[in-house]
Amino acid sequence: MSSYTPTLPTALGTDPAARGDRDLRVGARGWLALAVLMLPVLLISVDNTVLTFALPIISETLQPTATAQLWIIDTYPLVLAGLLVAMGNLGDRIGRRRLLMIGAVGFGLLSIVAAFAPTAEALIACRGALAFFGAMLMPSTLSLLRSIFADRRQRRLAIAIWSAGFAAGAALGPIVGGVLLQHFWWGSVFLIAVPVLIPLLVLGPFLIPESKDPNPGRLDLIGIGLSMVMLVPVVFAIKSVATEGPSWADLGLLALSVGAGILFVRRQLASPNPMLDMRLFRVGAFSGAVLVNLLSVVSLVGFLFFVSQHLQLVLALRPMDAALALVPGLIVMVVAGLAVVPLVRWVRPNIVVAGGLVLSAVAYTIVMLTGQSATAATLAIAFVVLAIGIGAAETISNDLIISVVPEHKAGAASAVSETAYELGAVLGTAVLGSILTAFYRTSLVLPAGLAPAQQEASRETLGGAVGVAGDLPYSLGQALLHSARDAFDSGVVVTSAIGAALMVAATLLALVTLRRARG
Repeated sequence: MSSYTPTLPTALGTDPAARGDRDLRVGARGWLALAVLMLPVLLISVDNTVLTFALPIISETLQPTATAQLWIIDTYPLVLAGLLVAMGNLGDRIGRRRLLMIGAVGFGLLSIVAAFAPTAEALIACRGALAFFGAMLMPSTLSLLRSIFADRRQRRLAIAIWSAGFAAGAALGPIVGGVLLQHFWWGSVFLIAVPVLIPLLVLGPFLIPESKDPNPGRLDLIGIGLSMVMLVPVVFAIKSVATEGPSWADLGLLALSVGAGILFVRRQLASPNPMLDMRLFRVGAFSGAVLVNLLSVVSLVGFLFFVSQHLQLVLALRPMDAALALVPGLIVMVVAGLAVVPLVRWVRPNIVVAGGLVLSAVAYTIVMLTGQSATAATLAIAFVVLAIGIGAAETISNDLIISVVPEHKAGAASAVSETAYELGAVLGTAVLGSILTAFYRTSLVLPAGLAPAQQEASRETLGGAVGVAGDLPYSLGQALLHSARDAFDSGVVVTSAIGAALMVAATLLALVTLRRARG
């Protein structure tokens, strides 16, 4: 059994670098390495949300069912979340830089394949394959930062940049999607991976030092399987309840997930060298920061899921114009993530994080109160408020997660952090997106005169209703559009209320679990 016992640091880190020793500081080479490592960070986070913006066009082109539409979004982060811990462990074993390079090659090649997927099912399969290689990229980046930046203050700034890039990438996804969809077909959103990964493959071997865990946990195939069984059934059950209503089968899926989770935790605790050291969660600051990460991303991704559709399908903005409405939020998210670095020296981390989560709740409240009268300006303001909160909360929580553990556990801690991020991305669309879909379908009143196939397509998604309306006589098409948009926005109001309540709960969680952490 490893002798490591996690302890709570007084300054977000117990390593010698916390003293700011000048001989531990890196020069220009270290910051260039950070710039290169930011490429896969931006790519993965952009890829999480870029399809959200392309979803209206995909739904009109490939005509997926409501369930398939959610799986197009969720397959990628779901598979990614299930594999991140295993890939973090593999990187600790074979070398984090080596795993990063392998993942970059595979991700780039599969992105080209996904761009030309002919059906919704093929696109879902490609997204799952992309996630396999994407899981190789993410654990390597944050753990490599821990080994590159030994100085505590330099590392905090590097992690702030990493966190800001990760959060901003999620917001950048719809903007990139809007620009590309204005000029190209929907598959172009996948091809952005190629020019982003080429500099990584060329410069990475020269700028990024290799690092490994001297005593890595074993590659636990059974544990990997249990982690996937723990995640997939529960998300599938949520989607099924939203589209078909609750059933005994859904209850069985939830029970399966809970059982797999219990077995996974027991297996890791019993292992002398586990794939995931569950003892890390005994530290309140670590477990609290992980949960804050997860809930912050639920808030961000869930918000983008319905805002991108409202801008394009309800307000009828072109993809480029809809993307521009999100630009201010992207900018302030980056600024907020960097601004909290000096702030946390004087204000306790739990206060900073809680303040950010309160802003997220305010953003959802703005959308809830404006409801169907929300304009592009209203949604842009709400996203700015949300972005400030998410940028601040993500920076501090990621800093706590990576700094609370010894350096040789950086890969495991990084994997936990990114698993929380990806699971949050899944739940953002699975929970909030499914609630929105359920309210849309129950609130939709179809006008008389639609063929059975047109009725079914209109009930599936708002994008399907917009596509059907384009093929109808003007008066009938307008009646369908009015009803579909009203039904969608009624779901947005309910979803926003739930999102605001979730952020209030997250605020209380941060105040309690992070109260002992100091900046």
